[in-house]
This record gives sequence, structure tokens and C-alpha cells, in this order.
Amino acid sequence: MTLRRAPWSVAGVAVATLLLSLLAPGGTPVAAATPVTASVAAAPAPAALDPRLTRGFLIDPSSLAMKAAAKDPSFKRIAGVAQARWFTSALPVSKARSAAKSWGDYGVRSQKTPLVAIYALPGRDCGNHSAGGFDPTTYRSWIREVAAGLKGSRAVAVLEPDALALLGSCTGQEQWLPLIRYAAQQLQAAGVWVYLDAGHSAWQPASVMADRVTQAGIAYARGVSVNVSNYQGTNTVGAYGQQVVAELARRGAHGKTVLVDTSRNGGGAPADGQWCNAPSARLGMNPRVVNAKSIDFVAWVKRPGESDGTCNGGPPAGQWWPTGAKRLMAKP
Repeated sequence: MTLRRAPWSVAGVAVATLLLSLLAPGGTPVAAATPVTASVAAAPAPAALDPRLTRGFLIDPSSLAMKAAAKDPSFKRIAGVAQARWFTSALPVSKARSAAKSWGDYGVRSQKTPLVAIYALPGRDCGNHSAGGFDPTTYRSWIREVAAGLKGSRAVAVLEPDALALLGSCTGQEQWLPLIRYAAQQLQAAGVWVYLDAGHSAWQPASVMADRVTQAGIAYARGVSVNVSNYQGTNTVGAYGQQVVAELARRGAHGKTVLVDTSRNGGGAPADGQWCNAPSARLGMNPRVVNAKSIDFVAWVKRPGESDGTCNGGPPAGQWWPTGAKRLMAKP
């Protein structure tokens, strides 16, 4: 998958929040102590949180990083961290339900949250490094199968990374909005928390992305994902996500939340604007539940060590790249 950058930034935005300061050393949101006096009656117990806000993401035992770590233990730094499992058009309709059910059931058994990235729109990536996708009819059938397989697993899904930020960049995109909306509706009906992808802080303005995710079915989504496969700093891109949420509230979509991809942003945004296998990329903050300031999670959506494409010395998109993986693990 490829993600481009636009000459726009979130610098100076008043809503900027220090995301890192929301986290205690163990990854639990910092909460101010509330004094209680004997003369005050006990407050009613708060409603139980959804399990997705109390447990971590699922580690994928079949990832390319895990296979690489079996031969080179240094890759355990990547393999041992929870990451999204990507469902793409490489997975045929006939196998989509069983594949999704296997991942979802594993999460249920492990008492962890299965994280998935759905990436199969017609003409995805506008024909670039991660080109591919189904035709519209097949996409709908495939989505129904994926949703059926995930039903009951309390999964989290990042829906069609980069698609909405890419609107207007190539032909054939008139199909994307209704297909994303259909996918969000099907996944929500299966109990999946859906995050519509909103690009990142150096691509489209928050107001533009709020308009696009609204058209793409934010009513069926828990919120938006930001920074998928990109490198923007956690605080900067987290603030951008909060901006998108604020813009959504102005449009009547209240209570939406943010998932931030931190898989490769430990080195910050590349000074030269590179977006494909950026040499300066480093592993970012490990996944965790945040559940504060409208941010639900930081997560590794992009799978570190898997190439963006044949750029900066990398192999084709999605292949394991040992050189790039070792570079990601180096100190910033």
C-alpha cells in the first residue's frame, strides 16, 4: 500500500494533545485521583467497558515476521508485537469466511482483540505499488463473507487504508464511497468496530477528510484511523485525528474516536517527504489501549518489515524485507 503526502500540516492546531502524556508507563491512561469523603454516598458502579477497551490486540503467530524470527531471533522485536492481519483480494471469496472466522476465533480463545485491515477495493492504490482489488459485485460478496466470519469476535477493523485520502487521484473511484459504506454497514452489523481511514496529518486537511468519511458511512463506524503505513509523529497525527473527530461532531456525528498507527513512526516524518520504504522509518510506540481524549488505541496496522513496494531497495509490496526490518529496529 502506498500513501502520499500533501503540502499541509497540523502545526499550530489548538487541539494538539500530548498523547504520550495520557499514558502511564504500563500503557494505562493516567487518571487524576478523586477524593472520597465518608459523608458522600457511594456512586453507582460505572457501566462495564467493552472488552476491546480492557484487553490488548492479538499477536499473529503466522505473520511473516514470526516466520523470520524462527530463523533470526532478532526479529522477535517485531514478531512479538500485536499487528493487524490484512484481508485483501489475495483471499478469494470462497475462503474469506473461514479465514476471518479462524482469526476471530483465535482472538476469542486468547481473550485478545483481533485487528484486521480490509484492503480490496476495485482499483485500490490507483494502480501504484499495491494495485489490485475486486470488481464491485465480488467486493460486496467478499465483504459479507468476511463480516460473517468475524461475527461474535469483537474485532476491530481498519477499512480501506488510503482510499478516502486518495479520492480524486485516479479514474474509477466513483465506486469507492458506496462500497466503503456497504462494507462499514456489514461489519458493524457483525459487531466489528470499524475505523474509516482518514489518511494522516500531512495529506488532506481535517475538514476535507471529515466530509469524505461522512459520505463513506461514518454512521456505521466507531471512528477513524490515521497514519496507516505512514510516519507522522504520534502526537502530531493524534491531534490530527482529534481534529477530524471535532469536524465530524460539527457535521452531527458525535462521539467518534481515533485509532493511530504507530508501527513505523518512531523516527518521525521524513524530512525529505519520502513515503515508500522511508530509510528514516523506525518502530514506534507499541500497541495499547488509550481510551482517553477521543483516542481509542495506538496500533500496529502496517506490518513492520513488510515492504511498501519496489522503492528504496525493497521487494514487491507485502513481501518480507530483512534489510528494512533490521533498519526499523535500529535506534532513531
